[in-house]
Amino acid sequence: MSEQSTVAGRLSLEGRCALVTGGAGGIGQAVVRVLAEAGAKVCSVDLPESASPEGASLHLCADLSQESAAQALIQDCADRLAPPSLLVHCAGITRDGVLWKLSAESWSQVLRVNLDAAFYLLKHLTPHFRQQDRSAAVLLSSINGERGKFGQSNYAASKAGLIGLAKTAARELGRFGCRVNVIAPGMVRTQMTKNLPPEIQQRAAEETVLGGIAEPQDIADAALFLCSDLSSQITGQVLRVDGGQLIA
Repeated sequence: MSEQSTVAGRLSLEGRCALVTGGAGGIGQAVVRVLAEAGAKVCSVDLPESASPEGASLHLCADLSQESAAQALIQDCADRLAPPSLLVHCAGITRDGVLWKLSAESWSQVLRVNLDAAFYLLKHLTPHFRQQDRSAAVLLSSINGERGKFGQSNYAASKAGLIGLAKTAARELGRFGCRVNVIAPGMVRTQMTKNLPPEIQQRAAEETVLGGIAEPQDIADAALFLCSDLSSQITGQVLRVDGGQLIA
């Protein structure tokens, strides 16, 4: 039996290079570790002074809200590690505030990091994706990009934009064998969410039908599935990893 005919073989990322943005964050660290365990060479990317996560073959620092930085980063990864055939875009920020109090800068800053960076990455990764078989991109959105969230018009708009970007990119890049999908988590137990008031965490858990909050590992496992050959006929889709929070 050939390796590609086994489940383990189709899940393997051996010989492939993955670019993971937000690699030093809670979800990003889990994604880096899981993709590395599956055999990928992983280039982790985060802000200056960020620490290299476990499993990263290479850790780079860049401000991905600038197109020139995103383009240079991709070339640096290709030169120092390997041309990327996988992207998992975890980088994201929040700058919360109700509409009538939200500053234009807070609006723009969130859109630049969460959405513009994804566009720059996909744009400049396309030449590498076209030269390789089985390339795939996974963008981390949020259920708040589908339902909206009080005080998060900028964040929700950026995450909704990622869904539209991914669906369009899936149509445009499919001819080259590249798949583009979205993961839409609900609340995830990271350091950031651990600092939220207990009543907010409890309310989020009660919104789910499974009665709990996702762990970073849950998001990483979904990313591995969407990067692997187990999802070879899946593109342009939104995979919710929210414990049923959106349907509850």
